[in-house]
Amino acid sequence: MSDKTVAAGKASSGNQSSDQTSTREQPDPRRWRILGVSLVVGFMSLLDVSIVNVAVPSMQQGLHTSAGTVQWVVSGYALTFGLTLVAGGRLGDAYGRRRMMTIGLCAFTVSSAAVGLAPSALLVVVARLLQGASAGLLTPQNSGLIQQLFRGPERGKAFGLFGFTVSVSSAVGPVLGGVILSLAGEHSGWRYLFLINVPIGLAALFFVARLVPGRPNSSEDAADARIDVIGAILLGAMVVAVLFPVVSVEGEIYWPLAFLVLAPLCGWGFVRWERRTVARGRPPLLDVSLLRRVRGYAGGLAIGGLYFTGFTGTLLVTSYYLQDALGFGPLHAGLLISPFAVGAAMSAPVAGRVVSDVGRLVTVIALSVVILGVAVTALAVPLLSPGHLWWVSVPALLVAGLGGGSVVSPNMTLSLNEVPPRMGGAAGGALQTGQRIGSSVGAALMMTVYTSVGLHLAESQALRIALLTAVVLLAAALTMAIRDWRA
Repeated sequence: MSDKTVAAGKASSGNQSSDQTSTREQPDPRRWRILGVSLVVGFMSLLDVSIVNVAVPSMQQGLHTSAGTVQWVVSGYALTFGLTLVAGGRLGDAYGRRRMMTIGLCAFTVSSAAVGLAPSALLVVVARLLQGASAGLLTPQNSGLIQQLFRGPERGKAFGLFGFTVSVSSAVGPVLGGVILSLAGEHSGWRYLFLINVPIGLAALFFVARLVPGRPNSSEDAADARIDVIGAILLGAMVVAVLFPVVSVEGEIYWPLAFLVLAPLCGWGFVRWERRTVARGRPPLLDVSLLRRVRGYAGGLAIGGLYFTGFTGTLLVTSYYLQDALGFGPLHAGLLISPFAVGAAMSAPVAGRVVSDVGRLVTVIALSVVILGVAVTALAVPLLSPGHLWWVSVPALLVAGLGGGSVVSPNMTLSLNEVPPRMGGAAGGALQTGQRIGSSVGAALMMTVYTSVGLHLAESQALRIALLTAVVLLAAALTMAIRDWRA
């Protein structure tokens, strides 16, 4: 064979390989429609975190049960949600987003119907725990799909829409819950908060089956399909050790706090096991080397966890103050805090578009704006009569929402920007686990501060101190963001 023939063969082979690579790197023309479907699913699962907050009194009355049992309906969802997030993300990485979204949606739809139709408080709690676990399978597929389908500035825009979904679902929950309770009646209207998920879930299943891509068939993907079961158990034990005391402590019963001692032990064991798994050449649940090897990932975990600790507690304690101290109804209270959702809806997509050019500075500015809005609310709202709250609470919470909507999506973008797509679901799940832990701890902390201070001072002063506690937590997130920005 002549040299020219060999050279021509090599050139042809090289061109064919280049064409195949180019084809593989071509973006999916349906990617924005796929994102739209996944965001609807994500909105539904995240909405159920906050929508029940305004329904606690009606659930207690309708089920003829104690406040502690109803607290498990609210917080148990967050517990099992956080428990399955990383494992759900890793399963999506290994077996494909479409398969995990289909399984998660089926489980979420069935468990939502079970909560809404359950005849007793015990069955409501059990179904709610299953609902949270299925939401943990669903939510990390959003960040995984964005990692898989988008590149460059488009990824920032996609994460901007995801941040919009996270922020708005958290803030609009009390408003939507108040509307449904007002229309359906407070005695049994709480059941419709869950039954509404059934038709939405069935419609979403149809579009997931039609649009969401399955798992690519390759030998490398097949090797990565093994699941690190021991790692999942260790991480799950750590999450339970942190969240179980938060959702269990009532009154003077503090024994669940003993679980907190187990959290660092389980965390240490998880890190050691994952390093050992990587050293053996096996796929880990979460490659912990991402924390030091991937720029911005460790800082993003801390920023997201601290932000959600302060942000979630702020909305919860403000809603509780409006209903408990001022006698507002659920819908009235929800409408008063809705400017936060409006602000977040306005700023999240914009922040997602500019984060690729501006970088971590977006988070620094956004957290400063959130702190300003919460601080104004803390200092001014307790001084006002109920009839004049609108004049301060609306602009202050709107400002806080503008900042809040600009925190979540840029932080997700910057944290996951250099994470390999094969670990995108697990890495995104870890970020959202930090958010869920922050939300649960923040809600418990703010309410504890509010009720403890309320035993000795006026309720308006209790609100002020609780919100200033949130400002301290948000300032800690700002400090982490400044450190990451300067680095």
